[in-house]
Amino acid sequence: MMGTFVDVVLQAGRSAIELALYTLMPIMVVTMVVLRLLEVHGILDRLVAWCAPVARPFGLTGLAVLAMLQISFVSFVAPLPTLTLMEDQGTSDRHLAAALAAVLAMAPANATFPLAARGLLPGVTLAFSALGGLVAAAATYWLSGRHLSGALVAASFYERVAATKPSFLRTINLGGAEAIQIVVNIVPTLLLSLAVVFGLERAGVVGELTRLLAPVLAALGVDPGFVLPTLTKYLAGSTALLGVVDGLAREGRFGAAMVNEGAGFLLHPLDLPGVAILISAGPRLGRTLLPAVGGAVLGIALRTVGGVAFAAWMR
Repeated sequence: MMGTFVDVVLQAGRSAIELALYTLMPIMVVTMVVLRLLEVHGILDRLVAWCAPVARPFGLTGLAVLAMLQISFVSFVAPLPTLTLMEDQGTSDRHLAAALAAVLAMAPANATFPLAARGLLPGVTLAFSALGGLVAAAATYWLSGRHLSGALVAASFYERVAATKPSFLRTINLGGAEAIQIVVNIVPTLLLSLAVVFGLERAGVVGELTRLLAPVLAALGVDPGFVLPTLTKYLAGSTALLGVVDGLAREGRFGAAMVNEGAGFLLHPLDLPGVAILISAGPRLGRTLLPAVGGAVLGIALRTVGGVAFAAWMR
């Protein structure tokens, strides 16, 4: 028993460190440095001003729109520096919750584009994703998060430094150091979430749930082939989902129609590792999680209905 526990912890530790060092850190450092350079030179302020009139009815700021573009065309981790920047600039809790909800409800590029090889229609997926993100943000800002403070918060150390226009090299060092600190903060929660996933798999819980749910879903008219990808996605995240879907597709058990039909409720970062990573961007993001999840669920539900209806129309 103790040996199994140690094996699970070590496996989770290796996976968490590999993900943090070889996937999260390169994206985080480059993105954060670029954002800090744009901030120092006033480009981000102009972007915020340009996007504000369109984004305001949805409870979004210009930086939140940037975060939505990052998850759609880079990866689910790309919005992290932007969310951190929003905290640093003193964005209100209510606007932070709306931005987090939008990101949680949208399809990440690191899952969307690889699945195009398995028949996923990226254009349709991105359109439903953007709609779901906007609905999630509006629902959070106007409904589930309306009790949150709409007041600006005092700027952080990094924002005050940016206001002094430091040198090019100092901006790179500050942005890189901030990105590395975010990744370090992610590791404990990511390790624990992966340990839970691996422990459930080792105990046979995932396999047993798959066996038990398959006949129930079949009676409801839901293809039992969705059971394993869904459990994998919500417990282990989008990267693990890609491996499972690819294997099932090679065996002829998960075709292009199923990929498009399931895109709404499978392609988003609202899963155990995804949430653990995103709320590590800052302490206030963690406090706005529950309202953001409420809005995100609505956005994902809209995407799911739209994806199923589109897949039915395509048939």
